[in-house]
Order: sequence, then structure tokens, then C-alpha cells
Amino acid sequence: MLERCTNNLERWGGVHRLIDQWLEHRKELISLYVNLEKQVPKSYRPISLESKLVDFCNELVDYASQGHFEIYEQLLREAQAFNDGSEAILGELMPEIQQSTDQLLSFQDQYAGNPLTEELKQKLHHDLSILGESLAERFDHEDRLIADIHEAHRASLPSL
Repeated sequence: MLERCTNNLERWGGVHRLIDQWLEHRKELISLYVNLEKQVPKSYRPISLESKLVDFCNELVDYASQGHFEIYEQLLREAQAFNDGSEAILGELMPEIQQSTDQLLSFQDQYAGNPLTEELKQKLHHDLSILGESLAERFDHEDRLIADIHEAHRASLPSL
């Protein structure tokens, strides 16, 4: 995506904008999560709840996909370009992020592709709670990647 950039400022500034957009995506994901969690225990309209679940699951998968196929890849390239050892942080945190990805895909498979039966509805609040904890850890890991790789290199560039 940013391979055609001709100078460091253009390239890493592009990464900065990409990260900013991704973090906005994260805010939307959190908002959908909170709204869904508020509705779960008292929802008597399963179709409305199913619709919100599908929207949330779609946002969840989009967010994770963008992280894996755009953000982490760009951070790896940046770490390699600066060759300052910051690449090691990816090796440390990616297994944790991958575990979170596996959890969210499992949640998505269970809730987005199936009708919301009474059994699933009974499990949903618990499963959302576990997913929320996993997302919070994931966000911490992602924030660390951004801080330790991208933000650490910003000082080396002439004003991002």
C-alpha cells in the first residue's frame, strides 16, 4: 500500500494516517460492543439483537483483518527499515494478538452465522464478557506495538 512512497516522511506519515484511521475503527468497534452489551440482558426483541450482533461481528472481523493485513505489516516494514531492534516487539506480541484473533473469530462464527436461539442468548452475556477482556488485552498489545515501533520512530522524521 505504501510501497510507492518516495521518501521517509511520505511513507511513515502514510503509516501514521493509516494507524489513525484504524484507531477510529477501534472506537466504532468499542461503541458497538458497549451498545450490544447494554442490550443483551434486557433484550426481548431477538431480531434487533441479532441485527446488532451481526453488525458487531462484521466490525470485529474488519478491525482484526485491517490489523493483520495492513497495520502489523506496515509496522514490521517500519521496524525493519529503522533496523533498531524494534522488530523484536512484534515477535513478542503477535502470538498474544493471534490468540485474541482466534477468540474473536470463534465468537463471530458462533453468533453471526447462526440464529439467536435461547441457548445462545443465555451464553451471550458471558461470551461478550470474555470477548471484552480479550479485546482489552489486544488493544493494550496493539497500543504497545504502535508506541514501541511507530511512535518511537516519529522523532527521527522531520515532523509527522
